Amino acid sequence: MSSSLSSYIPVPRSRLRRLVDDLPLAIVVGLLLGLVISLILGRRAGFFENLLVSVMIGIVAYTLVTGVRLLFWDHANWGWRQWAPFVLVVIGAAPVAHFVGLHLSGWMLGVPLPPLSSYPSDERFRLIAFTLIGTTLAVILGMYRDSLRRTRDEHAAARLRAEVVERQALQAQLRLMQAQIEPHMLFNTLANLQGLIALDPDRASEMLDQLIQYLRATLSVSRSETTTLEQEFAAMQAYLGLMGVRMGERLAYRLELPPDLRTARLPTMLLQPLVENAIVHGLEPKVEGGEVLVRASAVGDSIEIEVRDTGLGIRPGQVSSRRGGGVGVSTTRERLEVLYGARAAITLLPAEPQGTLARLTLPLEITA
Repeated sequence: MSSSLSSYIPVPRSRLRRLVDDLPLAIVVGLLLGLVISLILGRRAGFFENLLVSVMIGIVAYTLVTGVRLLFWDHANWGWRQWAPFVLVVIGAAPVAHFVGLHLSGWMLGVPLPPLSSYPSDERFRLIAFTLIGTTLAVILGMYRDSLRRTRDEHAAARLRAEVVERQALQAQLRLMQAQIEPHMLFNTLANLQGLIALDPDRASEMLDQLIQYLRATLSVSRSETTTLEQEFAAMQAYLGLMGVRMGERLAYRLELPPDLRTARLPTMLLQPLVENAIVHGLEPKVEGGEVLVRASAVGDSIEIEVRDTGLGIRPGQVSSRRGGGVGVSTTRERLEVLYGARAAITLLPAEPQGTLARLTLPLEITA
């Protein structure tokens, strides 16, 4: 789940992409100016030609001005050192855009146009002034849109950074929870082992062998974030064997894992708190002991894992999917909330005819 912060920051769009993205804006401004020239100034003759000329001039002016801006001044917070040369660029682009756009549209329409030497005239100077107004309008709108995009990208990057930091904090919390589980069980086992060494050396040796098997089954995956159901059930097999040495005939256990769920993935050490809870709170206080059943099944696109015991059962006030069950259940619930949110749940119920049923539901993720 850990990720470098830089991998969550969106890649900025290229200058060419930004230039092309705002091109429709220049076309719209060109069409508006073409309508003004044709309708307000009374140049209704050649309406389509006026629109085409105006659009071509707008495209050329936009490409020149925006291209220079993106190439040399592509940043926010302009000062006079940026604005002064940029204004000169806008003023200089107007006659160039008018001349080039006029000749491009003339070439497209098949209309011959006068050469550069006979180009200047009062009417064309007025049209160049219109071009300057349109270019300025398009530039202002383009820079405004660019500012909005930059602000949106900055907010998105900040939001993603916050999400990464939150995820890293949750991951640290998850590791802390996991670290709290392992010493708890090991200290209890070592304390029992210390007592058995003097009273029953043979059972102490058997418990030590089971402890070694348990550590072998868990240490290889305990530092991983996820494991498979097959590995998790192997760890529970070793753990229950260890508890069986301690409780003797008072403990019976079964594990049922369908073959098609062996490669299903789940968080590491997720089942041990539930199994330990069943033994410590259900079977150990009961004089005759009982049985623990750990069973997995697929239900739609979810996995259901049941830890059922025939122990003392739970008090009515504990029956809730959100409360009760001691430290083991509450720790497991917190891990599920960190990893899956509302997609996973743990439910604590009375088992029939006696005992407790802890039902764990989480998304089904099968690895190849």
